[in-house]
Amino acid sequence: MKGDELTLEKALTRGPVIPVLVIDRVDDAVPLARALLAGGVQVLEVTLRTPAALDVIRTLVREVPEALVAAGTLTTPEQWEAVAHAGAHLAVSPGLTPRLLSALHSGAPTPLLPGVATASELMSAMDAGLNRFKFFPAQQAGGVGMLKAFQGPFADAVFCPTGGITFDTAGQFLALPNVACVGGSWLAPASAVRAGDWERITTLARETQTLDGTLTA
Repeated sequence: MKGDELTLEKALTRGPVIPVLVIDRVDDAVPLARALLAGGVQVLEVTLRTPAALDVIRTLVREVPEALVAAGTLTTPEQWEAVAHAGAHLAVSPGLTPRLLSALHSGAPTPLLPGVATASELMSAMDAGLNRFKFFPAQQAGGVGMLKAFQGPFADAVFCPTGGITFDTAGQFLALPNVACVGGSWLAPASAVRAGDWERITTLARETQTLDGTLTA
């Protein structure tokens, strides 16, 4: 298996939930990461939604080497280069533009998990040789029903649905054969991060380890 595929495989199979993290303060990064790791979560997606995001990624890669750090909400090749330079192990995008595809073919700086929401987007991405995807925004784009529909014509596609998924609905997605894991923001509530309530975050992380896809989809 190629290096990019191996990294994506690790990211999608290290646990049922990848936390989607919006971190405003660099000082919160390490205690938040250690709280999640204590709860069994090994993959951390740091979204590029705050000015601190690149510094957070650098800090986590340096100080929490046991975590697999992903950079999320990536939309341009320039951001892709920046997160790679910061040390991110992989990049996650909400979609797949012609510019990102061009960068992919020119020599991707890190593995990419691109977002898709429709059959046409999925076909274009698979034509480019990709087979692992973020399904985004999951609930708004058709949820469990859409992923069931994708299974027949796109049997080789593997998904990490993200967007609007909660602890109560995650099992419905994980029960699908084409879903490896889900992305969720509920593991790190903003109120808990602001208060430094790392114990609460560890508890939420531990709860995700009980999600095994046995709920009725």
